[in-house]
Amino acid sequence: MEKTTEDEVVLEKGTFGYDKAFLRKHLKNTIVLGNNDGKASIIVSPELQGRVMTSTLNGQKGMSFGWINYDLISSKKKLEHFNPTGGEERFWLGPEGGQFSIYFDKDKKFEFENWYVPGALDTESFNVSKRNENSVSFEKEMKLTNYSGTQFNLKVNRTVSLLTKQEVIKNLDLFNDQFTVVAYETQNTITNIGDKEWNKNTGLLSIWLLCMMTPSDEVTVVAPILEGNEEEKGVKVNDNYFGEVAKDRLKSKEQHVFFKADGKSRGKIGITPLRATGYIGSYDAQNGILTILQIKTPKATDRYVNSAWEIQDDPYSGDVLNSYNDGPLEDRTQMGPFYELESSSPALTLASGESYNHTQRMYHFKASKEILDELSKELLKISIQDIEMVF
Repeated sequence: MEKTTEDEVVLEKGTFGYDKAFLRKHLKNTIVLGNNDGKASIIVSPELQGRVMTSTLNGQKGMSFGWINYDLISSKKKLEHFNPTGGEERFWLGPEGGQFSIYFDKDKKFEFENWYVPGALDTESFNVSKRNENSVSFEKEMKLTNYSGTQFNLKVNRTVSLLTKQEVIKNLDLFNDQFTVVAYETQNTITNIGDKEWNKNTGLLSIWLLCMMTPSDEVTVVAPILEGNEEEKGVKVNDNYFGEVAKDRLKSKEQHVFFKADGKSRGKIGITPLRATGYIGSYDAQNGILTILQIKTPKATDRYVNSAWEIQDDPYSGDVLNSYNDGPLEDRTQMGPFYELESSSPALTLASGESYNHTQRMYHFKASKEILDELSKELLKISIQDIEMVF
């Protein structure tokens, strides 16, 4: 337990107040954005690339939704390959694997010992360019080289904004306001500041947002999908990232894909632009929390980078929405537990000076089961009861 400096009450691990005190102690210039009623709040870290570390909808004593790696952060260590500090939404760039990867050096084998997260996405700070009561903006210039030797000079602009309840209702076109919510939007823009156009033959980048959250034994990820046969629309779900996901953890129907996200078995799924809607979410039956990730509805014609760890026949056959469930590795060690919801922008063919923005919104709702049911039917096109019956 740790005592906060603000209200001098002892707060337990797992509460927002505990995480706020911990992050303020260990990370420089930690930023807290809150609303007027003192309930909805988020924590943002310039030191960790402007990432949203965690959020709550019930103030200091409320549940903290983001997964945080307390041991690594407090140790002050810098790891060689990747520093998994956690955080509820972090900014990355794709692709991770393949001939256009920015995580492997030229001609290296696609093995973990050769995989390195670029420092600009892992250990370097983002600069605060603007701040007010409800939002904070960051900027960062980067130079990256992909597996094929193509160099990218780019500028990142990222704005994190806490949303009001009125904005939530407007964004989601809701007819009911009998809920408690914390919601935030991140606008992520990359600009080609080099003198050459980015083209598909030498490799493209994509904006990639990854959201690490604390699981319970009863979290189910729900991805609404577009109907259609596989000849027309392709597979309903891609589950070959880390080997096939067990059938008792992954189920698909005509309009939905379901994934058990309890932090106990490592696996990842993806939804292609031919199948994806603008939503993916999760329901935590143990804590009564409905989580919604929203992006602009993907275009079926957009191409997305492929992050498979191999030389690829089609490097632009990737997924737009993903979910990852953490679990023990072969040596029985485990980083988490946590689970992730992820979104990506299309592969970006940017001329010199051209920019692209990828906006993501995250919502955590708490309400009576009847109200959560209404929200789930509206946004995920399925009832809470039907979600609970899947696994």
